[in-house]
Amino acid sequence: MFRALVHVVCLAPLARLIWLGAHAGLTPNPVEFVTHRTGDWTLNLLLATLCLTPLARLTGAGFWTKARRAVGLSAFLYASLHFLTWLWLDKEFSLAEMLKDVVKRRFITAGFSALLLMTPLALTSTDAWMRRLGKRWGQLHRLIYPCAALGVIHYIWLVKRDLRWPLTYLAALAALLGWRAWCRRSF
Repeated sequence: MFRALVHVVCLAPLARLIWLGAHAGLTPNPVEFVTHRTGDWTLNLLLATLCLTPLARLTGAGFWTKARRAVGLSAFLYASLHFLTWLWLDKEFSLAEMLKDVVKRRFITAGFSALLLMTPLALTSTDAWMRRLGKRWGQLHRLIYPCAALGVIHYIWLVKRDLRWPLTYLAALAALLGWRAWCRRSF
């Protein structure tokens, strides 16, 4: 029941986007709107995934860690939609346009790198893969840290003027990584 609720909460922003699209509510620039919202939710869910372990430790409630897989897979879903929006709706699958954009805009390289690193995490998120990989599964899933860092870098490099939100994400990521480093040193 709890996992189903987590899935519903994670999919609510996508349902809202679909509803807005069906009711002409995606602003005058719908491609930009969808790109930004899917990117925002990718970062929100990546950081939420990283919040769940500290939340479980601080509250003593283990059910928080059971939400990590659903939240992480939702982050991958939004990252994939973010990339597909750029690839399909913005660049219309034009390889020349995509390459031009990659050369011109370094934030695209950072974001695409994050998506590439998230892919094996999504593919190995099943119980069967956990058993198959054993101890290496945990090592592999530590890729979430560079994924989150690349996502924040992607956002910082994207924004040209008002850096308040990207720096807020950076501060949140730094706090979460700092907490983990402190826990490792203390225990």
